[in-house]
Amino acid sequence: MTTTVEHPARIASRASQAAASGKRKAEWLDLFAEDGWVEDPVGPSGFDPEGKGHHGREAIARFYDMTIANTDSLTFNVADTLICGDEMVYIGSIRSVVAGNQIDAEGVFVYRVNAEGKLQSIRAFWEVDRAMKTLVKL
Repeated sequence: MTTTVEHPARIASRASQAAASGKRKAEWLDLFAEDGWVEDPVGPSGFDPEGKGHHGREAIARFYDMTIANTDSLTFNVADTLICGDEMVYIGSIRSVVAGNQIDAEGVFVYRVNAEGKLQSIRAFWEVDRAMKTLVKL
């Protein structure tokens, strides 16, 4: 008899996506290691002018309040996933609806877990300008 054990990074990524799309802030924050961080998008942006990421749960909570909390809906469209070591990447897009505007951010989204299966980091590689070209008024 063979059993298939799902990779901890895949489990954490799915839990993160479900909590974010369900707008369950406390549940989403609880997925992170105490010293975890988020870079979304990686590099300088309006959410992170210095491009250093949001480190620690307090900073991750502020990131949530600036981004996820302001969406009407979030949909994760996963085209493919790859597992390497303690990380999982998904290739696809995130559709956000904010104030009657729909935007698709295509990219590569990297989830790293620690030994306990907690999210050590989420790093989202997507281009703001490219996403803005998909803006549709609903």
